[in-house]
Amino acid sequence: MRTCRYQISRLQIGDGGALECLSIRTMAGKSRKHEEREDSLIVSSTNARLLLTEFVITTIVVTKLRTSTQSENKPRPTACLEEATYLEMMRTTDMLSRRLTQVLKTEDLSSNQYNVLRILRGAPDGLPCSEIGNRMITRDPDITRLLDRLEKRSLISRCRESKDRRLVMAQITAAGLELLARLDEPVRETHRRQLGHLGRARLRTLTDLLRDSRDRLAP
Repeated sequence: MRTCRYQISRLQIGDGGALECLSIRTMAGKSRKHEEREDSLIVSSTNARLLLTEFVITTIVVTKLRTSTQSENKPRPTACLEEATYLEMMRTTDMLSRRLTQVLKTEDLSSNQYNVLRILRGAPDGLPCSEIGNRMITRDPDITRLLDRLEKRSLISRCRESKDRRLVMAQITAAGLELLARLDEPVRETHRRQLGHLGRARLRTLTDLLRDSRDRLAP
């Protein structure tokens, strides 16, 4: 005699989803009287397996969709307004500086070198190297090397102060002034294209806000 014994167990699937699966174990006997019943049980067990397969596939899809929906609906931490403003300023600064960098490349200048020349143009009598470093828009840790490059191109000149030999003065040369003159209009035009759409009133407001923010950060 052969009998079929059915055992129901649980199968853990995915993130917390559980399915019931059917496992079939058969025991063989010597009698042939129950062969028809055995066959019907086998057919029934096959159908059960097929039904179970459909159930498993359907449940897995539903479980994954439910998990995906829960992830999408999960609240994300929101940045504070100050952080959002800071990020916007950083992105804007990066985009504005890219175009200016391209303009300065026509004269083989970096933005820091251009900044030094403009500072010295505003001080015809020259400035100490330390003061140039203090006035830089972006602080350069090696201001001496920066001035070396400009002097090598004869765009600036340096000399020691007669009263204090420890003090080195830097002054823009005629070649440096000519270079700045060639760049003045292209630089202005670049700024007009980038910010002119804001209008004069909003530009003044923006400038005041940025200055006020910077003044509060000053040591």
